[in-house]
Amino acid sequence: MLFLALMIVLAVVLYGQRMIPLTKCPIKAPLPILHKYYQPGDFIIASITSQVYIFSSPITFQKQPSDETFDDLLMFTQNYQHILALVFAVKELNGNPQILPNVSLGFHILNSYFLARWTYLASMELLSTQDKFTPNYKCDIQSRIVGVIGGPTSEVCLHMTNILSTYKIPQILYGSSSIIKDKTKEDFFHKMFPNETHHYWGILELLLHFRWIWIGVIISDDDNGDGFVQCVLPLYSQKGICVEFLETIPKITFSSKIAEIATEWFATSRIVTGSTANTVVIQGEIHTISVLRTIFQFSQFYDIRIKSRVWIMTAQMDFVSPGFLRDCEIHFLHGALSFAVHTNFPIGFQKFLKERNPFSENKDGFIQIFWKNVFNCDFSNSTLEERDEEICTGEERLDSLPGTLFDTSMSGHSYSIYNAVYIMAYALYAITSSKSKERAKITNMRQEYLLEKAWQLHKFIRSTSFINSAGENISFDDKGHIIAGFDIFSWVTYSNNTFTKVKVGWVDPNSFSSKSLNIHEISMIWPTRFNQKRPHSLCNDNCQSGSSRVKIEGKPFCCYECLPCPEGKITSQNDMDNCLPCPEGQYPNNNHDSCLPKHTVFLSYEDPLGISLATTTIVFVCIATAVLGIFIKYQDTPIVKANNRNITCLLLVSLLLSFLCSFLFIGKPEKVTCLLRQSAFGVVFSVAISCILAKTIVVILVFMASVPGSKLRQWLGKPLDNYVVVSCSLIQVTLCAIWLVTSPPYPDADINLVANEIILGCNEGSTLMFYCILLYLLFLAIVGFSVAFKARHLPDSFNETKFISFSLLWFCNVWLSFFPTYLSTKGKYMMAVEVFSILSSSAGLLGCIFFPKCFVILLRPNLNNKKQLMRGKKYNSIVVFQ
Repeated sequence: MLFLALMIVLAVVLYGQRMIPLTKCPIKAPLPILHKYYQPGDFIIASITSQVYIFSSPITFQKQPSDETFDDLLMFTQNYQHILALVFAVKELNGNPQILPNVSLGFHILNSYFLARWTYLASMELLSTQDKFTPNYKCDIQSRIVGVIGGPTSEVCLHMTNILSTYKIPQILYGSSSIIKDKTKEDFFHKMFPNETHHYWGILELLLHFRWIWIGVIISDDDNGDGFVQCVLPLYSQKGICVEFLETIPKITFSSKIAEIATEWFATSRIVTGSTANTVVIQGEIHTISVLRTIFQFSQFYDIRIKSRVWIMTAQMDFVSPGFLRDCEIHFLHGALSFAVHTNFPIGFQKFLKERNPFSENKDGFIQIFWKNVFNCDFSNSTLEERDEEICTGEERLDSLPGTLFDTSMSGHSYSIYNAVYIMAYALYAITSSKSKERAKITNMRQEYLLEKAWQLHKFIRSTSFINSAGENISFDDKGHIIAGFDIFSWVTYSNNTFTKVKVGWVDPNSFSSKSLNIHEISMIWPTRFNQKRPHSLCNDNCQSGSSRVKIEGKPFCCYECLPCPEGKITSQNDMDNCLPCPEGQYPNNNHDSCLPKHTVFLSYEDPLGISLATTTIVFVCIATAVLGIFIKYQDTPIVKANNRNITCLLLVSLLLSFLCSFLFIGKPEKVTCLLRQSAFGVVFSVAISCILAKTIVVILVFMASVPGSKLRQWLGKPLDNYVVVSCSLIQVTLCAIWLVTSPPYPDADINLVANEIILGCNEGSTLMFYCILLYLLFLAIVGFSVAFKARHLPDSFNETKFISFSLLWFCNVWLSFFPTYLSTKGKYMMAVEVFSILSSSAGLLGCIFFPKCFVILLRPNLNNKKQLMRGKKYNSIVVFQ
């Protein structure tokens, strides 16, 4: 199986030139049968083209071409446009006297059939006398080479360059340019294909634009494919693109191994079919689509169904296909994206195509083969009964052909050929103009002079710059690449097996930035199975915001798992590698995908909890005040005097102050309130517990002193209770003073304690001192409870130690439960727990100690007398009234 290639050679034939060969000219020898298209002129553009696709059986491909004859010639009919672009450019130049005045251009086209030996043959023929194949010997004045235009495949360019660069013949290459390992040859050819860096960078930007990071890659089996793998794919990997599979399109040769090669690729196609990548990049040559089309067609016999994907085709590729595939479906191309060398439309080209006729073009050796293939007609003179096809009339119109056979719109390759002819013509004009004075002296030797200086055409080609008939500026960069961008097309196929290409974007040749790609997504057509929705090509679904990516061991970096962000962290974008903490003063929302401003929180009077605690405090303050008022009013009654009026009033005042301490914990923390709240609470409570302890000790001493002969009688009447209150309270005052001096509390805002709140509170400064104060209070309470519990069996008529025991038991229970509760709460609830503990413990002391006395004073005044108080059940009582 042979695929189409085109090689266009610009040659100069100088009539009247006389050359002295190194040896005697050889005798005329017949050339191999090559289809020719010849038109003479002062300058001749010779072309070596691979237009013919040769096969005997489209299934077996077993027959090889003969060196002298060919059977069953079929064309890649789309490539016939390349020849017509050359002819059209020459015709335009001949009609333009401003470029090469008084000079007519001709052309000479040969077909090399995509074979290396025939490409070498055609190249060497240009170095021989016309119609005589003896390389390096030219015995006539014809076919003198001044430049070559070659393509469209890399192999044609490579084989052509190997011969022509040796003779320093200027070459202009279009299509796929080969990788020339011999750098000394680079000075002798120029590329109509733009800088490939822009090309592959544009594909990369396209992949990143649509987030296609999980792709398959199919490459050609040549140096260009190897270069793509070695140089381009690593760049893609650096930008986050992963390759699921990398497969090679086999070289198709004229051999019996073609079936074996196809079978191997069918097995590879199963990998493509089973792939999860919805995007496949194809790096190929101009004939690659035909190879894929053939293989996809034959794969049906192996029960392989190729799902539609987004095929991204490089600019070297084009739709070319042999005639026997005209009825094969092309639906797999629907939604494909292809890059192409930027193309414009020269004025008059469409009209030129319409005027083509197989009967008027006598010297066109390709047109009848082309006409026969595209219109399925015959030029045979056999009778109607003997013909299998209709007769070709010449009335057929090219613009009626579907795109699968011939496209009347100029392709990127044809546009490159058109411009290449003009570049060569302008270079010839420049080299003749630069030597105008010398040429004036040797006007009769113009051709001889040009032939001597033909190798100097290189610098004139490289510096050529002009505006073509399409209005575009044509010039080379300093590396010999044409300065042009790339167009991006979206393929649309139809049920009648035709297609159109819609331009959806382009790549700016003057920018390597992220803005070099321009895309109109609204105009894009997607493969059918995606229901006109943008396809996704990922190893797995995106990690949504609120989660982070975690690499899966043993798989490419594009494959990952998604883990939710931990408490306090977020991801605001998809596919983030790490969860990030929120800025200070903000907290994550429930989805962990954004941060919200934290609310400032403290135990305020507007808060329902603050209101309830404040209301409760006021109620207890009123009750304590009422009890104090009662005891002051009835201070001369026996029950008040028997309970040590001074200590009792001090206890009531301290309880009243303890209730009022609750207000220091409610409201926005200030410097003064932070300094006073814990120390005031500690001192006030220590005074209250000290008073209770003093009352308990005095009661026990009274009853112990009532025993005859007791030495404790000497302590009665002395201010022992005052010593107890002062000494016990002084210790607490000392602790508070040390605390306030060394590490005083201060207002603070805790932004980390609660996720969604900024807690305004008081930093205790020294947590150790805070717990020392609480533990000291608890110690006093435990001591008082122990003493009161020991005296619980004293006579009921006077003994109040039972009430003291209950009150201190309540106090101890409240503050023992305070510690775990306080440590397990956060924010304003910590303050609420402490206020509740203050209120409940104070209320317990107030109720247990003073409620029975108030009951007797107010409701049972008959019991409030000296006789009742001195009545005992077992012992004689000694009562000290104060």
